[in-house]
Amino acid sequence: MQDVLLQVQAVSKSYHDGDVTTQVLSDVDLQVFKGEQLAIVGTSGSGKSTLLHIMGTLDKPSSGKVLLAGEDLYQVSSARQAQIRNQDLGFIYQFHHLLPEFTALENVAMPAFIQGRDRTLAQADAKVLLERVGLGHRMSHIPAELSGGERQRVAIARALINKPKLVLADEPTGNLDAKSGEAVYELIRELANQLGTAFVVVTHDPKLAARMDRQLTMKNGYLQVPESAQ
Repeated sequence: MQDVLLQVQAVSKSYHDGDVTTQVLSDVDLQVFKGEQLAIVGTSGSGKSTLLHIMGTLDKPSSGKVLLAGEDLYQVSSARQAQIRNQDLGFIYQFHHLLPEFTALENVAMPAFIQGRDRTLAQADAKVLLERVGLGHRMSHIPAELSGGERQRVAIARALINKPKLVLADEPTGNLDAKSGEAVYELIRELANQLGTAFVVVTHDPKLAARMDRQLTMKNGYLQVPESAQ
């Protein structure tokens, strides 16, 4: 039996604007297992990114629970949430969000610096990760000197610097051409297998999602249950 890493229990999310209520998520249940690669697919507006943000404590559910390694993420202090985001979770976005004035090496090491780790050791870990993502020769370059695919590889290395239990990726190839996008997905799978890190990837591309261990579909705020699980 696989070990459960993260549990989403009956999570709903709605937004209110005056008398108007928009239901974004409806009673979502989900389990993420240790070391697995899970894709969540769906069209724009289906609720998949909102779900990912709630899993990462970047948005609060209207109701329901999210547990990471048994800890209820919305029953802890904001300081504890920040600690979890920095230590136990990694994030990859459609846009890399690299700091433009810092080198690739410094960008990758930044979360470790924020955690208070020794700078020399943090940079040594960052070098290893950049070599793993194929950028050992680009460590001293700033983001403007890197291609789109290279910048996203730096972002992947940054997400892994603190050895998180789970990486959450929101359309990580959405801003890349097809060839670069495929390369990023192959890299995610390779790193997940090597490091034993769980990945949840949100995407609108079913072909790329099919490369993951498992895929689920969001539609109109509901998580679709595969026929095999019914």
